[in-house]
Amino acid sequence: MSADNTMAIRRAQAGDRQAFHQLYQQHIGRVYAVCWRLLGDRQKAEDASQESFIKVWQSLPDFKGDSSFATWLHRIATRTAIDCWRRDKRLSFVEPATVDGLAEQGGQTTAVENADGRDLEQAIQRLPPQAKAVFVLFALEGYRHNEIAVLLGIAEGSSKAQYHRARHLLRGFLSEE
Repeated sequence: MSADNTMAIRRAQAGDRQAFHQLYQQHIGRVYAVCWRLLGDRQKAEDASQESFIKVWQSLPDFKGDSSFATWLHRIATRTAIDCWRRDKRLSFVEPATVDGLAEQGGQTTAVENADGRDLEQAIQRLPPQAKAVFVLFALEGYRHNEIAVLLGIAEGSSKAQYHRARHLLRGFLSEE
């Protein structure tokens, strides 16, 4: 963390709104991206982003720096977006996705590996909501299954099963095309 960033965090913790605005400007893009990926709707993503920063402002005095500010903020944004999703009871992922790490082990080429971003995006849209949530959080956002379990309120084994279900369904969807 840069000295400027550390200073802005400290000033914001002391109630300096200008310092908080600086942090907001620096991080709004990433916060919006994670909210949009999880909610799939521009207005809902904007609302969740704003709600995330309200939570950050309220929780800022509790930030101890055990993790980076960006990591702490990303977790708040992810939890906020998931809370919004729970309120709406639907998930829609529309951001073009990366296929890194989705292929089967052993060097086999799969339909998932060969998919372009648009095809994969459309296939992800077809996944059941729980499988979608787990897939995006694990494969695209880099969360571990134990973290996903806490975020979604499911067992860790359920997270793993939903991830494998999503991969299986994606392979089927992509091989149809």
